[in-house]
Amino acid sequence: MSLSPDFSTRRRVLAAAGALAGASLLGGGRAAWAQPKLGRAAYGQGSIDPFFAAGYVALKKGYFAEGGLDVEYLNSQSGPRTNQLLAAGQIVFGATAATAAPALTLAGKPAALVFGFDRKLTYANIIVRREDYESGKIKTLKDLAGKRVGATQPQSSTWLMALYLMQKAGVADKVDIRPLGDLATMLGALKTGSVSATMATMSMMEQAREEGWGVPIFDATTESSWQEFMGGDVPGIAALTLADTIQKRPEVVQAFVGGLVKAQDFISANSAAAVTDAIYDDYLNAFPRAAIEKTLGVYKETVFLKDNLITEDAYQRMAGIMGDGRQFSNEELKNAPYAKCVDMSFVRRARGL
Repeated sequence: MSLSPDFSTRRRVLAAAGALAGASLLGGGRAAWAQPKLGRAAYGQGSIDPFFAAGYVALKKGYFAEGGLDVEYLNSQSGPRTNQLLAAGQIVFGATAATAAPALTLAGKPAALVFGFDRKLTYANIIVRREDYESGKIKTLKDLAGKRVGATQPQSSTWLMALYLMQKAGVADKVDIRPLGDLATMLGALKTGSVSATMATMSMMEQAREEGWGVPIFDATTESSWQEFMGGDVPGIAALTLADTIQKRPEVVQAFVGGLVKAQDFISANSAAAVTDAIYDDYLNAFPRAAIEKTLGVYKETVFLKDNLITEDAYQRMAGIMGDGRQFSNEELKNAPYAKCVDMSFVRRARGL
């Protein structure tokens, strides 16, 4: 979910503007003509998935409006598209892979992460068809040599993680990582056999399991697997904005982050069933309800950042995945340090820290 190299082309900008113009306003029942004191701010989320639960809750419960901000929400469909919209000024805030802030910054559009959703890369899982797993055809990552693996878009976070995992398994030069678009398309491509495996969020894994045809061969959602894999927290999904917005409209950023903080507190204080009740019909009904509730239960226990603070250690682990030439050189990443690409002051202020 990182920056596409052609984000600045006229065609991309016009497409982004068109997408925004056609987006639906989902304000949790607020009157469309209301004019809160801070005005409106467009907010794009890079896909439809329960890892964005804080965003959905804030919209549904009206937490942004409580802070004086009218937030216009759209599903921006992918990380690269979210970044294109943000860079073009078509949205004020985005939520996508945390890799977006350094990617945008290095592309000449300084941006900073202002709210952390999670402490694990919830999309760093790989699933295959049950028939291939049970036949012994694909049991491990090494078995993907000579095969196609689905991701969203080139240079996206799912693409980056696919490359990283294939390198760790020693088969990166033998695997064809296919960009397929969005999460739903990835799941469909695996089910029909267009690819042999796909990167997957937990909700995708649960859907494939419930339907009886999919099996994970790498599951990063379990604590033991995660600690062995990364050794500590890594920001997966985060909200970000341009540095220019932070400098010129700090009160808008504070209202936006404050709404997300209230939403996280609601999630932390309520059961997975109650959170599902609040957001399922409006935002997540494309998935089986049971899969969403189960996913939210796991996320509440092991994935969501309860304080929403992205630490420097966690950021450095993420930079380690991006570096070594996978997305950027280590030298390039020196120009995107934590102090430049992360601003947790708004979360701290919202939490009274």
